[in-house]
Amino acid sequence: MPVGIAGFLYFVVDGLFGIIILALVLSAILSWLVAFNIINTRNRAVYMILDVLDRITTPILAPFRAIIPPMGGLDISFIVAFLVIQGIKIYLLPPAFLTLQQLIG
Repeated sequence: MPVGIAGFLYFVVDGLFGIIILALVLSAILSWLVAFNIINTRNRAVYMILDVLDRITTPILAPFRAIIPPMGGLDISFIVAFLVIQGIKIYLLPPAFLTLQQLIG
């Protein structure tokens, strides 16, 4: 685990990736609940939550949606984005910050 400034930066970036993953999962779950009419977007609180999640996840999912076409009406860009972000968080983030820590000293 990195220490000092690199450790703090690692904590912040890792936390941001965690929040992005949480937003993706919540957005997917809520979209299914809306699609099956379990929750209704006419409820102001539900609409606001969906709007915030949509504003967070749309910029993340847009590049994946541009590359991956919908398969029979099923959008798998969420799954690919989730895997890519988890891969970055688990496999690329620790070595990057280890290198940063070595550069900082």
